Amino acid sequence: MGRTLLTAFALMLILEGLLPFVAPGTWREAFRKVTELTDGQIRFIGLSSIVLGLVFLLLLR
Repeated sequence: MGRTLLTAFALMLILEGLLPFVAPGTWREAFRKVTELTDGQIRFIGLSSIVLGLVFLLLLR
């Protein structure tokens, strides 16, 4: 279990680092736009991400 969690964390870091590495200007602009969202919009994005992740986990089991 612990090794799987660390592997998942490592993959998340790799994926999160790809855009800033490949296209820093695009990443900066996207980050700027996210900071202009309301709290409700950010919560909706977070909730959508959680639900999508849970669906993927259920499909992969």
